[in-house]
Order: sequence, then structure tokens, then C-alpha cells
Amino acid sequence: MATAYRSGWHFIDLVTAIPHPGDSLMVTVFGEPVVVTRDEDEDVRAYRCLRRPRGAPQPVRCAIRYGMIFVNLDQRDHRLVEPEAPAAQRTISATPRSA
Repeated sequence: MATAYRSGWHFIDLVTAIPHPGDSLMVTVFGEPVVVTRDEDEDVRAYRCLRRPRGAPQPVRCAIRYGMIFVNLDQRDHRLVEPEAPAAQRTISATPRSA
């Protein structure tokens, strides 16, 4: 049942929890450790902490709305969806009805 809610945006904390560059906080979202940090450019970023040896932190989607920090752990949101071919390029086969 946890996977059904895993794909959405989850509230982490208020932006005031990490006011200065270099500040960070560690939270657990569905059993996965996530680090939220403020970089030198004042941007707030979130990373999933991998437990594998030599694993680099994996970035996750992070958004700020109304002074609140939200993260999304769903990897499908990172992939680009291929646009459908225009109607002129698609081939449609149909059999006409007999009169």
C-alpha cells in the first residue's frame, strides 16, 4: 500500500528550517533517507541517500510552495514522455462497411 502513495509530493519541512547556504536536514520518506540542503546559490535541493558502496547521492525532485519543501521520490516523473506522432504520420487501416 505504501507504493500507491510513494509517487506523490510529500511535505518535508518549512524553508525556514534551512535558512543559510550549507544548511541541510535529513528525513526519512517511506523508509528511504533523504537529505535536503541549501546550496551556495540559495537553491534548495534534495538527494536520496544510497546505501551501496561508492554510491553517489541520487537527486530527487524538490519543490517549494508557499514556504514549504516538498519532495517526489517517483523516478517515472524524471523520464521524458515521447510525444505521439501527428495524425498525418499515423497509418490507420480500416475496412469499409458493405452497403
